[in-house]
Amino acid sequence: MSHHARVWVALGTVYIIWGSTYLGIELAGETIPPMFAVGTRFIAAAILMFSITIWRRGVRVLRIAPRELVSCVLIGALLPTANGLLFVAERHVATGLASLIVGSVPLWVVLMRISVGDRPPAVSLAGVLVGFAGLALLVRPSGGAPLWSLLVVLCSAIMWATGSFLSSRLTMPSDSFAATSYEMLVGGLILLPIGLATTHPHPSDFSARSIGGWLYLVTFGSIIGYTAYVWLLENAPISKVATYAYVNPVVAIALGAIVLHESLTWTIALGALLILACVAVVVRRESIPPEAEAAGAGAAEIG
Repeated sequence: MSHHARVWVALGTVYIIWGSTYLGIELAGETIPPMFAVGTRFIAAAILMFSITIWRRGVRVLRIAPRELVSCVLIGALLPTANGLLFVAERHVATGLASLIVGSVPLWVVLMRISVGDRPPAVSLAGVLVGFAGLALLVRPSGGAPLWSLLVVLCSAIMWATGSFLSSRLTMPSDSFAATSYEMLVGGLILLPIGLATTHPHPSDFSARSIGGWLYLVTFGSIIGYTAYVWLLENAPISKVATYAYVNPVVAIALGAIVLHESLTWTIALGALLILACVAVVVRRESIPPEAEAAGAGAAEIG
Protein backbone atom coordinates (compact mmCIF):
# COMPACT_ATOMS: atom_id res chain seq x y z
CA MET A 1 0.00 0.00 0.00
CA SER A 2 1.36 3.43 -0.93
CA HIS A 3 2.00 6.10 1.68
CA HIS A 4 -0.84 8.20 0.25
CA ALA A 5 -3.24 5.28 0.61
CA ARG A 6 -2.10 4.63 4.18
CA VAL A 7 -2.76 8.25 5.10
CA TRP A 8 -6.33 8.04 3.81
CA VAL A 9 -6.94 4.71 5.54
CA ALA A 10 -5.77 6.21 8.84
CA LEU A 11 -7.76 9.38 8.22
CA GLY A 12 -10.88 7.37 7.44
CA THR A 13 -10.32 5.41 10.65
CA VAL A 14 -10.23 8.60 12.69
CA TYR A 15 -13.26 10.01 10.86
CA ILE A 16 -15.43 6.95 11.44
CA ILE A 17 -14.23 5.76 14.85
CA TRP A 18 -14.09 9.14 16.59
CA GLY A 19 -17.33 10.18 14.93
CA SER A 20 -18.98 6.98 16.16
CA THR A 21 -17.88 7.37 19.79
CA TYR A 22 -20.95 9.57 20.41
CA LEU A 23 -23.11 6.60 19.53
CA GLY A 24 -20.93 4.39 21.76
CA ILE A 25 -21.46 6.79 24.67
CA GLU A 26 -25.21 6.75 24.10
CA LEU A 27 -25.36 2.96 24.02
CA ALA A 28 -23.07 2.46 27.04
CA GLY A 29 -25.06 4.97 29.08
CA GLU A 30 -28.40 3.26 28.46
CA THR A 31 -27.98 0.82 31.37
CA ILE A 32 -24.51 1.57 32.83
CA PRO A 33 -24.35 4.56 35.26
CA PRO A 34 -22.54 7.37 33.38
CA MET A 35 -19.70 8.17 35.80
CA PHE A 36 -19.07 4.48 36.48
CA ALA A 37 -19.03 3.77 32.74
CA VAL A 38 -16.59 6.55 31.89
CA GLY A 39 -14.38 5.87 34.94
CA THR A 40 -13.99 2.19 34.13
CA ARG A 41 -13.59 3.01 30.44
CA PHE A 42 -10.57 5.21 31.02
CA ILE A 43 -8.93 2.88 33.55
CA ALA A 44 -9.31 -0.07 31.17
CA ALA A 45 -8.08 2.01 28.21
CA ALA A 46 -5.12 3.28 30.27
CA ILE A 47 -4.06 -0.27 31.16
CA LEU A 48 -4.24 -1.26 27.49
CA MET A 49 -2.38 1.87 26.40
CA PHE A 50 0.37 1.34 29.00
CA SER A 51 0.76 -2.25 27.78
CA ILE A 52 0.95 -1.22 24.12
CA THR A 53 3.38 1.58 24.91
CA ILE A 54 5.73 -0.74 26.83
CA TRP A 55 5.51 -3.36 24.06
CA ARG A 56 6.22 -0.93 21.22
CA ARG A 57 8.51 1.63 22.84
CA GLY A 58 9.87 0.04 26.02
CA VAL A 59 9.30 0.82 29.67
CA ARG A 60 11.78 3.71 29.61
CA VAL A 61 9.28 6.06 27.91
CA LEU A 62 7.02 5.81 30.97
CA ARG A 63 9.72 7.36 33.18
CA ILE A 64 8.75 11.00 33.13
CA ALA A 65 9.87 14.03 35.12
CA PRO A 66 7.78 15.21 38.12
CA ARG A 67 6.82 18.37 36.25
CA GLU A 68 5.56 16.31 33.31
CA LEU A 69 3.59 14.09 35.67
CA VAL A 70 1.91 17.14 37.22
CA SER A 71 0.92 18.30 33.73
CA CYS A 72 -0.55 14.87 32.96
CA VAL A 73 -2.53 14.95 36.20
CA LEU A 74 -3.96 18.37 35.35
CA ILE A 75 -4.91 17.43 31.78
CA GLY A 76 -6.19 14.06 32.97
CA ALA A 77 -8.46 15.80 35.45
CA LEU A 78 -9.91 17.96 32.68
CA LEU A 79 -10.28 15.85 29.55
CA PRO A 80 -11.78 12.58 30.84
CA THR A 81 -13.96 14.59 33.23
CA ALA A 82 -15.27 16.49 30.23
CA ASN A 83 -16.05 13.12 28.68
CA GLY A 84 -17.87 12.15 31.89
CA LEU A 85 -20.14 15.18 31.51
CA LEU A 86 -20.88 14.05 27.98
CA PHE A 87 -21.91 10.61 29.28
CA VAL A 88 -24.37 12.30 31.66
CA ALA A 89 -25.76 14.73 29.10
CA GLU A 90 -26.26 12.18 26.31
CA ARG A 91 -29.02 10.56 28.32
CA HIS A 92 -31.07 13.62 27.37
CA VAL A 93 -29.34 15.11 24.29
CA ALA A 94 -29.31 13.54 20.82
CA THR A 95 -25.88 12.28 19.77
CA GLY A 96 -25.78 14.44 16.65
CA LEU A 97 -26.60 17.60 18.58
CA ALA A 98 -24.00 16.77 21.25
CA SER A 99 -21.34 16.19 18.60
CA LEU A 100 -22.02 19.59 17.04
CA ILE A 101 -21.68 21.41 20.35
CA VAL A 102 -18.44 19.56 21.17
CA GLY A 103 -17.30 20.27 17.63
CA SER A 104 -16.98 23.93 18.63
CA VAL A 105 -13.80 23.14 20.63
CA PRO A 106 -11.42 24.71 18.05
CA LEU A 107 -13.43 27.94 18.31
CA TRP A 108 -13.04 27.99 22.10
CA VAL A 109 -9.30 27.34 21.75
CA VAL A 110 -8.95 30.42 19.55
CA LEU A 111 -10.93 32.46 22.09
CA MET A 112 -8.57 31.32 24.86
CA ARG A 113 -5.57 32.25 22.76
CA ILE A 114 -7.00 35.74 22.39
CA SER A 115 -7.44 35.98 26.19
CA VAL A 116 -3.68 35.54 26.73
CA GLY A 117 -2.68 38.12 24.13
CA ASP A 118 -2.35 36.05 20.95
CA ARG A 119 -3.55 37.72 17.77
CA PRO A 120 -5.13 35.21 15.40
CA PRO A 121 -5.84 36.28 11.79
CA ALA A 122 -8.94 38.41 11.19
CA VAL A 123 -10.54 35.58 9.20
CA SER A 124 -10.24 33.30 12.23
CA LEU A 125 -11.81 35.92 14.48
CA ALA A 126 -14.73 36.31 12.08
CA GLY A 127 -15.07 32.52 11.97
CA VAL A 128 -15.22 32.37 15.77
CA LEU A 129 -17.95 35.02 15.95
CA VAL A 130 -20.12 33.39 13.30
CA GLY A 131 -19.46 29.95 14.79
CA PHE A 132 -20.69 31.06 18.18
CA ALA A 133 -23.83 32.39 16.54
CA GLY A 134 -24.41 28.86 15.27
CA LEU A 135 -23.69 27.52 18.75
CA ALA A 136 -26.33 29.86 20.18
CA LEU A 137 -28.88 28.30 17.83
CA LEU A 138 -28.05 24.85 19.18
CA VAL A 139 -27.86 25.59 22.90
CA ARG A 140 -31.55 26.16 23.43
CA PRO A 141 -34.32 23.71 24.32
CA SER A 142 -35.04 21.78 21.14
CA GLY A 143 -35.98 18.30 20.14
CA GLY A 144 -37.03 17.44 23.70
CA ALA A 145 -33.58 18.16 25.19
CA PRO A 146 -33.77 20.21 28.42
CA LEU A 147 -31.67 23.35 28.60
CA TRP A 148 -29.57 22.09 31.53
CA SER A 149 -28.40 19.07 29.52
CA LEU A 150 -27.39 21.26 26.58
CA LEU A 151 -25.44 23.49 28.96
CA VAL A 152 -23.70 20.39 30.36
CA VAL A 153 -22.56 19.49 26.84
CA LEU A 154 -21.38 23.08 26.38
CA CYS A 155 -19.46 22.82 29.66
CA SER A 156 -17.89 19.60 28.38
CA ALA A 157 -16.74 21.39 25.21
CA ILE A 158 -15.23 24.24 27.23
CA MET A 159 -13.38 21.78 29.47
CA TRP A 160 -12.04 19.98 26.38
CA ALA A 161 -10.88 23.33 24.98
CA THR A 162 -9.25 24.27 28.30
CA GLY A 163 -7.38 20.97 28.48
CA SER A 164 -6.35 21.34 24.84
CA PHE A 165 -5.15 24.89 25.37
CA LEU A 166 -3.17 24.03 28.50
CA SER A 167 -1.62 20.88 27.03
CA SER A 168 0.03 22.98 24.34
CA ARG A 169 1.58 25.26 26.98
CA LEU A 170 2.54 22.87 29.76
CA THR A 171 5.62 20.66 29.92
CA MET A 172 4.30 17.33 28.65
CA PRO A 173 6.06 13.96 28.19
CA SER A 174 7.80 13.74 24.83
CA ASP A 175 6.06 10.44 24.02
CA SER A 176 2.40 11.09 23.21
CA PHE A 177 1.35 7.51 24.02
CA ALA A 178 2.90 7.73 27.49
CA ALA A 179 1.25 11.10 28.10
CA THR A 180 -2.16 9.79 27.03
CA SER A 181 -1.78 6.68 29.21
CA TYR A 182 -1.16 8.78 32.32
CA GLU A 183 -3.97 11.21 31.46
CA MET A 184 -6.52 8.43 30.99
CA LEU A 185 -5.43 6.71 34.22
CA VAL A 186 -5.77 9.95 36.22
CA GLY A 187 -9.18 10.68 34.73
CA GLY A 188 -10.41 7.16 35.44
CA LEU A 189 -9.16 7.24 39.03
CA ILE A 190 -11.01 10.52 39.59
CA LEU A 191 -14.28 9.45 37.97
CA LEU A 192 -14.59 5.86 39.21
CA PRO A 193 -14.94 6.78 42.93
CA ILE A 194 -17.55 9.38 41.96
CA GLY A 195 -19.45 6.75 40.00
CA LEU A 196 -19.32 4.28 42.89
CA ALA A 197 -20.34 6.92 45.46
CA THR A 198 -23.28 8.32 43.52
CA THR A 199 -24.70 5.10 42.09
CA HIS A 200 -24.84 1.40 42.88
CA PRO A 201 -23.92 -0.32 39.62
CA HIS A 202 -24.98 -3.94 39.26
CA PRO A 203 -23.40 -5.72 36.26
CA SER A 204 -26.46 -7.95 36.03
CA ASP A 205 -28.45 -4.86 35.04
CA PHE A 206 -26.13 -3.97 32.16
CA SER A 207 -27.56 -4.84 28.75
CA ALA A 208 -25.50 -6.49 26.03
CA ARG A 209 -25.94 -3.35 23.95
CA SER A 210 -24.45 -1.16 26.70
CA ILE A 211 -21.56 -3.54 27.30
CA GLY A 212 -20.89 -3.57 23.57
CA GLY A 213 -20.86 0.23 23.52
CA TRP A 214 -18.46 0.32 26.48
CA LEU A 215 -16.10 -2.20 24.85
CA TYR A 216 -16.19 -0.21 21.61
CA LEU A 217 -15.19 2.97 23.44
CA VAL A 218 -12.30 1.24 25.23
CA THR A 219 -10.85 -0.59 22.23
CA PHE A 220 -11.78 1.32 19.10
CA GLY A 221 -12.37 4.81 20.50
CA SER A 222 -9.43 5.04 22.91
CA ILE A 223 -6.85 2.69 21.40
CA ILE A 224 -7.33 2.19 17.65
CA GLY A 225 -8.61 5.70 16.93
CA TYR A 226 -5.85 7.36 18.92
CA THR A 227 -3.12 5.16 17.43
CA ALA A 228 -4.29 6.13 13.93
CA TYR A 229 -4.36 9.78 14.96
CA VAL A 230 -0.79 9.77 16.34
CA TRP A 231 0.44 8.02 13.19
CA LEU A 232 -1.22 10.74 11.10
CA LEU A 233 0.45 13.50 13.10
CA GLU A 234 3.80 11.97 12.17
CA ASN A 235 3.00 11.21 8.53
CA ALA A 236 0.52 13.76 7.20
CA PRO A 237 0.10 17.57 7.14
CA ILE A 238 -1.68 18.86 10.26
CA SER A 239 -4.11 20.76 8.03
CA LYS A 240 -5.31 17.45 6.60
CA VAL A 241 -5.36 15.66 9.97
CA ALA A 242 -7.37 18.47 11.55
CA THR A 243 -10.24 17.93 9.13
CA TYR A 244 -11.58 15.37 11.63
CA ALA A 245 -12.87 18.35 13.65
CA TYR A 246 -15.63 18.98 11.13
CA VAL A 247 -16.08 15.46 9.74
CA ASN A 248 -16.70 13.74 13.10
CA PRO A 249 -19.99 15.60 13.76
CA VAL A 250 -21.26 14.63 10.31
CA VAL A 251 -20.53 10.96 11.07
CA ALA A 252 -22.19 11.28 14.49
CA ILE A 253 -25.32 12.86 13.00
CA ALA A 254 -25.56 10.15 10.32
CA LEU A 255 -25.18 7.31 12.83
CA GLY A 256 -27.66 8.94 15.21
CA ALA A 257 -30.24 9.13 12.43
CA ILE A 258 -29.61 5.58 11.17
CA VAL A 259 -29.23 3.69 14.45
CA LEU A 260 -31.20 5.79 16.94
CA HIS A 261 -33.66 7.38 14.49
CA GLU A 262 -32.78 10.89 15.69
CA SER A 263 -34.47 13.74 13.86
CA LEU A 264 -32.74 16.77 12.35
CA THR A 265 -34.62 20.08 12.61
CA TRP A 266 -34.01 23.13 10.47
CA THR A 267 -32.65 25.00 13.50
CA ILE A 268 -30.11 22.27 14.18
CA ALA A 269 -29.22 22.10 10.47
CA LEU A 270 -28.58 25.85 10.33
CA GLY A 271 -26.54 25.82 13.53
CA ALA A 272 -24.58 22.83 12.22
CA LEU A 273 -23.85 24.60 8.94
CA LEU A 274 -22.55 27.70 10.71
CA ILE A 275 -20.39 25.80 13.22
CA LEU A 276 -18.88 23.31 10.77
CA ALA A 277 -18.13 25.99 8.17
CA CYS A 278 -16.45 28.22 10.77
CA VAL A 279 -14.49 25.34 12.31
CA ALA A 280 -13.25 24.50 8.81
CA VAL A 281 -12.11 28.12 8.33
CA VAL A 282 -10.39 28.27 11.72
CA VAL A 283 -8.66 24.89 11.31
CA ARG A 284 -7.32 25.86 7.90
CA ARG A 285 -6.22 29.37 8.89
CA GLU A 286 -4.84 28.70 12.35
CA SER A 287 -1.62 27.01 13.32
CA ILE A 288 -3.06 25.34 16.41
CA PRO A 289 -0.63 22.86 18.01
CA PRO A 290 -1.40 19.15 17.50
CA GLU A 291 -2.27 18.76 21.18
CA ALA A 292 -4.95 21.39 20.83
CA GLU A 293 -6.39 19.69 17.78
CA ALA A 294 -6.31 16.23 19.37
CA ALA A 295 -8.56 17.04 22.27
CA GLY A 296 -11.41 18.25 20.08
CA ALA A 297 -12.39 14.76 19.06
CA GLY A 298 -15.41 13.11 20.49
CA ALA A 299 -13.43 11.01 21.81
CA ALA A 300 -11.39 12.38 23.99
CA GLU A 301 -12.35 12.77 22.29
CA ILE A 302 -8.82 10.85 24.01
CA GLY A 303 -10.60 8.82 21.38
